[in-house]
Amino acid sequence: MHNAQRLGRALRALLSPVLKQLVGTEAPAPEPLLAPAPSSNGASPKRSRKGLRLSLALQGGGSFGAYTWGVLDRLLEEKDITVDAVSGASAGAINAVLLSSGIARKGHEGAREALAQFWEQASRAAPSHTGNPSGLALDLSTRLMSPYQFNPLDFNPLRALLGEVDFEALRKDPPLRLLIGTTRVSDGRLRIFREHQITQDIVLASACLPMLQHAVT
Repeated sequence: MHNAQRLGRALRALLSPVLKQLVGTEAPAPEPLLAPAPSSNGASPKRSRKGLRLSLALQGGGSFGAYTWGVLDRLLEEKDITVDAVSGASAGAINAVLLSSGIARKGHEGAREALAQFWEQASRAAPSHTGNPSGLALDLSTRLMSPYQFNPLDFNPLRALLGEVDFEALRKDPPLRLLIGTTRVSDGRLRIFREHQITQDIVLASACLPMLQHAVT
């Protein structure tokens, strides 16, 4: 089994008893953390007031992204849980977009399918080089050269992995509020994009590895 699958499934197993206890309580649903943001066509994201409503902040980092997949997969098994807002950066941005896109397409099961497909494909596309000579050579090369020298054609496997996401449909009819964090290269400042602004390039910018990939413009 690949590393991302191991991480995701391990955390999913750890989360199950906690989530069962949470869903079984009668605590009132929390108020949303974010003010509604209109989409480009003036429509507000759809949401339900039934059951437990969650607003999620998803962190970046490849291994953390795989862990987050496990958490989301377990959450999405619960039909009484509604995610009404999600934010993310880097791997968290990828998970956030896959979650939103999957929900828009086929509800909770669509989100589970989209997340599983991405992380299983990512595991196959990025085998571990830790501790072997090729991995050490790759690491040294990225430290000695700029990404414009090391990767002159700006090859980015994430572009193909995100090819299943219908960004146009996601912008027109978002199922939840979505915020993606990026870093502006010119001054290092944070820039946040909302659901009606999200494109594939914005997700790639959020997940850009500065030692391997060109800045996304």
